[in-house]
Amino acid sequence: MLSRLSGVLKPPVADSFAAVLATLAVAAASAATPSPARAAGPAVGTPAPAFELPDQNGKSVSLADHRGQWVVLYFYPKDNTPGCTTQACEFRDNIFAFRDAEATILGISVDDVASHSKFAEEHSLPFPILADAEKTVAKRYGVLYKAMGTMELARRETFLIDPQGRIAKHYTAVNPKGHSQLVLADIKALSAKAKTAATAG
Repeated sequence: MLSRLSGVLKPPVADSFAAVLATLAVAAASAATPSPARAAGPAVGTPAPAFELPDQNGKSVSLADHRGQWVVLYFYPKDNTPGCTTQACEFRDNIFAFRDAEATILGISVDDVASHSKFAEEHSLPFPILADAEKTVAKRYGVLYKAMGTMELARRETFLIDPQGRIAKHYTAVNPKGHSQLVLADIKALSAKAKTAATAG
């Protein structure tokens, strides 16, 4: 049905139609409960799966590049959809606080580099958003989801990775609004706990 409509609609209308479908698919993915058949993601306390992907500028970025720092690895469904824009802009607005906490932010979706480039430029995103166009990293982290039966997207989930490269926290029920502040508060609390333990030891 979608392919037949796309062939009939003129390019501007087809683009708008595709955008509406993408937004509906994102909403469906966000509202849906996880499928029991999906691959399990990494558990808290285990090493975060390695990856290397291109960012919005085509530059290769790997998890290993950020060893020794906190890493906020947030998966999101689709560039330039309402919830994903809210989430990215809140991370952007708190970027200096994350840097003060020795944390780096990495966004990932299954969009391509060209889509990421437009999204990052439009919203002045000061952190890498990585293009997982082959969907290998989304699968590895157990977040790939088929929305509306046709479109594979990354579910909106975040993994907080500690400076030793382990999963410190996994956020599965992410509300885009306020998520940045929540993760930042958790980093500060976990950092303080680690320092206290180191002092006591």
